[in-house]
Amino acid sequence: MNCIDEETKSSQVPVVQEENIPRELRQRPQWVTYEPGSKIPLDPNTGRYASTTDSLTWGTLEEALRRAEEHGLGVGFVFSSGDPFVGVDLDKCRDPESGEVAPWARDIIEELDSYTEASPSGTGIHIIVKGKLPKSLNKTLKEQGGKVEMYSQERFFTVTGNVVEVQA
Repeated sequence: MNCIDEETKSSQVPVVQEENIPRELRQRPQWVTYEPGSKIPLDPNTGRYASTTDSLTWGTLEEALRRAEEHGLGVGFVFSSGDPFVGVDLDKCRDPESGEVAPWARDIIEELDSYTEASPSGTGIHIIVKGKLPKSLNKTLKEQGGKVEMYSQERFFTVTGNVVEVQA
């Protein structure tokens, strides 16, 4: 299953700040690459299409970063049933120029208190937390002009390492 969202229309290659990505994520071989603007996962070893349900098409972060640099791609982390992570995607909640985060999104960020980064476009937020979602909660919610999506398997997040911190 692939996911393409309204938020990722930029063809700009995001600069990945690898040192900001939590070690627990960096160490897992659950990384893919993608062409900016498409968000279709690519196998970091072969360059062919990857599947978010087939771990044989994923690689290490180092492999993904190498291919991304060589071919002008972005990198992403795949959520699977075998890991303890949930991704929370907040769309249309951040001003890419000022970094200001909408109050509704700031509330979510503060409540989850976990790894939080700006999306490649800079207009969204990705939060990665430990936990599990019941299958019935893998869905989209609308929140004051923005959108909240939550995934714990069979999806991937684009990753930038561009950490976002909000002040209470």
